[in-house]
Amino acid sequence: MLLGDLFEDRSLPQVDVSALAYDARAVTPGAAFFCVRGFTADGHRYAPDALANGAVALVVDHPLNLGIPEVLVPDVRASMAPAAARFNGDPTARLATVGITGTNGKTTTSYLTRALLEAAGRQTGLMGTVTSWVGGVEHPVVRTTPEAIDLQRQFRAMVEARSPDVAAVMEVSSHALALHRADAIHWDVAAFTNLTQDHLDFHADMEDYFQAKRLLFEVAAAQGATLVTCVDDAYGARLARDFPETVTIGIDAPDAALRAVDLRPGGAFTDFTVDGLALRAPLPGRFNVLNALVALAAARALGVDDATIAAALPTAGGVPGRFEPVDAGQDFAVIVDYSHKPDALDNVLRTAREMATNKLIVVVGAGGDRDRGKRPLMGAAAAQHADRVVITSDNPRSEDPEAIIAAVAEGAGPDALRVADRRDAIVAAIDGAGPGDVVVIAGKGHETYQEVAGGVKLPFDDREVAREALRARLER
Repeated sequence: MLLGDLFEDRSLPQVDVSALAYDARAVTPGAAFFCVRGFTADGHRYAPDALANGAVALVVDHPLNLGIPEVLVPDVRASMAPAAARFNGDPTARLATVGITGTNGKTTTSYLTRALLEAAGRQTGLMGTVTSWVGGVEHPVVRTTPEAIDLQRQFRAMVEARSPDVAAVMEVSSHALALHRADAIHWDVAAFTNLTQDHLDFHADMEDYFQAKRLLFEVAAAQGATLVTCVDDAYGARLARDFPETVTIGIDAPDAALRAVDLRPGGAFTDFTVDGLALRAPLPGRFNVLNALVALAAARALGVDDATIAAALPTAGGVPGRFEPVDAGQDFAVIVDYSHKPDALDNVLRTAREMATNKLIVVVGAGGDRDRGKRPLMGAAAAQHADRVVITSDNPRSEDPEAIIAAVAEGAGPDALRVADRRDAIVAAIDGAGPGDVVVIAGKGHETYQEVAGGVKLPFDDREVAREALRARLER
């Protein structure tokens, strides 16, 4: 593609661009290099490296005069998405695209939505926290929402796959919205689950966090997309007031357009009714009924009929690390869950409490180099619901694990057990469980590593560690 076409500016030199890059190490001959200002490094400093690797153009916010064409823009990061969409042939114009944002429930809702669309015969790509699906093939992920260049490349792959996708479901993080990663996407449905405290290491406060999430609705509304929001959540109710055409869902809110009633919890599911339609959420808990309602609304907006929804929802399948049971034949339940935010932990423990016929035991921690204000709140949520709290290390990153544990313990109280080694903490919880107990291992869910100082990721999977502890206990 010619540089002028890439930026819709015929005055630019007619240089042929064969690739886009924002990391100088990934530059290939013929690439345009975007000199993005990051949080720890300025991409302009790496422009000479990009040039050495074969870049034929630079995208900059101030002249560098390195002898190759430069595209001067006010914000390099914001310029990536439109350019990437043009370079890849504007792929989302050929996909029915669903964007799901919120603090909790994005992953589960995305999985459920994809399952409902596929049940209707629409092969559907997925981009999210746990995994991505492109053309029916699963791929690992690095972050919830990729950088715009990578994102648009994935959308193009969905369209051009041997078995092409006709729809795409995507988790949209607040970081992605604030940092323009999700710009230049054609939305057909935009959905909001809820907003609770998280990411206040990135956002100035909860209002700033909300405004970042709101960006998805602003863009989608201007495109004529269907908007879906949970009005049981105060921030979701705000969105419904701001965007009156929004399809509202809820359980407690009496004026929700799609309201779940007659909830009947089962061991691993919840039955409920909406508009006279009997449905079964394939996961336990009221919060998962709300996730299912969002998926229902999104699927309906894309033409999936109620009979297909009712048949497909109960078999939508579990989401890795989301209320995932670990069973080795023991006489108590072990649940692994990704809940690493106070409200998510509260929801999970409420549901686990309903399952327990005896004690509820929770293993909990908090991540390092992240929102410190939520640490005592995590401890308080654990202590409120559990009979026994084991506080341990999560992903300490550059921080002292003991300091993080102490902050969580401020909320949990003096009776909480502190075990810094996560493996030992899981073993202690499982060894201390009795018949009818429920052990919840919270915080890491699907993750298969523990991140420590220096960005090192050590192999660690809560599910595998729990299985090992269960086997060892049963052998004894």
